[in-house]
Amino acid sequence: MNNRFGTTLSENSLTVIPPKSGWTMTGFQELKDYRDLFYFLVWRDIKTLYAQTILGFMWAILQPLVQIVIFTIIFGNVAKVSTDGIPYLLFSSVALIPWTYISLATVQSSQSLIQGSSMLGKIYFPRLIFPITPVLAKLVDFGISMFIIVCIMLYYRVSLTSNLFFFPLFLVMMVSIPLGIGTWLATLAIRFRDVRQAMPLFIQMLMFSAPIVYSASSIPEQYRFLYSLNPIVGVIEGFRACLLGFPIPWLHIWPGMVTAAMLVISGTVYFKRMERIIVDVI
Repeated sequence: MNNRFGTTLSENSLTVIPPKSGWTMTGFQELKDYRDLFYFLVWRDIKTLYAQTILGFMWAILQPLVQIVIFTIIFGNVAKVSTDGIPYLLFSSVALIPWTYISLATVQSSQSLIQGSSMLGKIYFPRLIFPITPVLAKLVDFGISMFIIVCIMLYYRVSLTSNLFFFPLFLVMMVSIPLGIGTWLATLAIRFRDVRQAMPLFIQMLMFSAPIVYSASSIPEQYRFLYSLNPIVGVIEGFRACLLGFPIPWLHIWPGMVTAAMLVISGTVYFKRMERIIVDVI
């Protein structure tokens, strides 16, 4: 009897599908073959997040909105942080929305293998589906929370420019960050449970290492290249340039793009290398 994934099962035979060798990347065709499971897990994450809540998807707007208001009061009105002439409400919202996505997707992706351990030893499927699932599921929250930016831009009468053409590029860069970091941390979390305990500190360090509450122009020029290696810097600078119409600082964005690409490639390779022992360790 043939099952839906092409393996052959009968009373006298069983085809076992072993994981690929350590340095073999998961093919797009294999992920495509398991797309139904992929869709199921993504939809499950979306539904369970707001299950039995009164506000439902409104939490996707309320959570970043409260953070934006708090940051505006503390850093904009009290500390009076320089924002290069941009109203702090607008300045912070354009940064906090992508940052909220990156932080939440990274945390959930890093814990995906541990949380899905009950499925890992039962059937074969590309284990890479697990860290990718929350990265995609969180895009729903991101899309909803973009409504905040649109409203604030309308309030300040911000005019769109041709920079918006490059916005999809920074969306891809934004998604690649939790994908790359998540695959690394999900694999490490299997062997070292300290990863889970260290995540709050790690996320906090990432937040203050990027121009979320302050402007990147406050970084001394001699350190800008090193600073720009942080891919979150490129995402936030790109969002501000595309949505607010400022010149895109490509010189300070491409280093982060390279870092993001390296995170995805190295994270995937390391994940595939360790995939053979994931079930045994869990």
